Amino acid sequence: MKTASEKLGPTRVKLTVEVPFDELKPAVEAATVKIADQVQIPGFRKGKVPSRLVEQRFGRPAILQEAVNDSLPDFYQKAAAEAEIKPVGRPEVEVVEIPGLDGKDEGDLVFTVEQDVRPEFDLPEFSSVELEIEEPTVDDDAVQVRLDQLRERFGTLVGVDRPAVDRDFVSLDMTATIEGEEIESVEGVSYQIGEGNMLEGLDEALIGLSSGESTTFVSQLAGGDRAGEDAQISVTAQSVKVRELPEADDEFAELASEFDTIDELKDDLKKQAEADATSNRVGLARNALLEKLLEDLEIPVPEQLVEDEILSHLQNEGKEAGDPHAEEIREDTVKAIRTQFLLDEIHATREVSIEQNDLMDYMTQLSAQYGIEPNQLLQMLAQSGQLEQIFSEVQRSKALDVALSEVVVKNEKGEVLDLGLAKAEESAESEDAAAADEAAEEKAPAKKAPAKKAPAKKAPAKKAPAKKAAAADAEEPAAADAAEEKPAAKKAPAKKAPAKKAPAKKAPAKKAAEATEATEAE
Repeated sequence: MKTASEKLGPTRVKLTVEVPFDELKPAVEAATVKIADQVQIPGFRKGKVPSRLVEQRFGRPAILQEAVNDSLPDFYQKAAAEAEIKPVGRPEVEVVEIPGLDGKDEGDLVFTVEQDVRPEFDLPEFSSVELEIEEPTVDDDAVQVRLDQLRERFGTLVGVDRPAVDRDFVSLDMTATIEGEEIESVEGVSYQIGEGNMLEGLDEALIGLSSGESTTFVSQLAGGDRAGEDAQISVTAQSVKVRELPEADDEFAELASEFDTIDELKDDLKKQAEADATSNRVGLARNALLEKLLEDLEIPVPEQLVEDEILSHLQNEGKEAGDPHAEEIREDTVKAIRTQFLLDEIHATREVSIEQNDLMDYMTQLSAQYGIEPNQLLQMLAQSGQLEQIFSEVQRSKALDVALSEVVVKNEKGEVLDLGLAKAEESAESEDAAAADEAAEEKAPAKKAPAKKAPAKKAPAKKAPAKKAAAADAEEPAAADAAEEKPAAKKAPAKKAPAKKAPAKKAPAKKAAEATEATEAE
């Protein structure tokens, strides 16, 4: 097989592939057997029809067409690997010439593929990069916020005989109608004014309502079959309550924690706040590094990939192609794809090892973000086939941390900050030393081993596990990783005339049968 590559632009290439008939022949034989298994000819059992009769009955072009459809994805994969391209998005395939249509077992299968690819760009020398972040501080106010949050968990709701104000809890009934038709209704829902997690305009409508009073307002529905449409909302306040907090004293400390005094509890809350500040500092530095690199580097993005991402986003929201929302999310979509290209390039230059605790830390944070138990979230991701994507996110995050460890990070005062991240070479030395210690431990006689000494464990790639996938701070990862697809074959022409160009289906052609179905659908 011969492959010629032509660069059409920064993110697009054209492959011209020539496959000798000898390499296509196994696919022709397999296609003949496949057709024989699917047809019934009088006098022959199903699947036992001779190849000669199959060709006489259905014609050689039909067999060759089936062979090309089934083999094209594999030929394309080999061609892409030979050309050393990194494909993203949907390939466009054109079958130019099919051998054997004249009855001779000779000639070449010729096809072309136009494919978007990952852009090429050079990363800077990270040791020369300097960042400045606003360093999080821990003061008495930060401790008080944590203490108040803990008190709220042990607070009690008490009814009040007055109009509702911000942060009050209201038990409400609500009905949504459009042109007199009731779309949805709920009863006895408890809602805290100011949460902002229900309908837009609800907070303003509830403020000033007393128990038993009603009002109406217009709002856009957020879900259901009529999502996005304006509806008349009728809301009734069944009760108004406030949360009374327990006194912050020694008795509360014993109730809410393992400590006996409120001072001990406050000291522990301060330590928690300091730990969070350290973690937040790393997160701020990550974001600052990404923003600087995105600003400084020229990272082109395939236009078709952007359009596919926007269309997928619209479909997930129940919107049609061409919806005005498409332009609202275009800039964020482009940035998300550029960010993923950048993170993938950093990961390609930084070897990192992923430990089990790295994955568990990420899963714990992700489950907290979505309000789902970690084990339940893990099962959902496994069923939807997204575990590999999660693993890739953790890899990118750790690679970014390794790069960040080489960067000079300062606070507003110009002081250099130690983020506690291990550099790549330090990690490698640590792993080698740990492995050497473990080997020495295994070779040492058992009677000479110290009683309490445990075998050395393999050190992770950095001192602190990644707390959050880097790109997840502001963007959802682009689907570029999952979009590296095989082409679906076009229906082969009976003659040697070039076939019309048609883009392959978006789903990866992982099986030969899928490629055939895609072709027949065309």
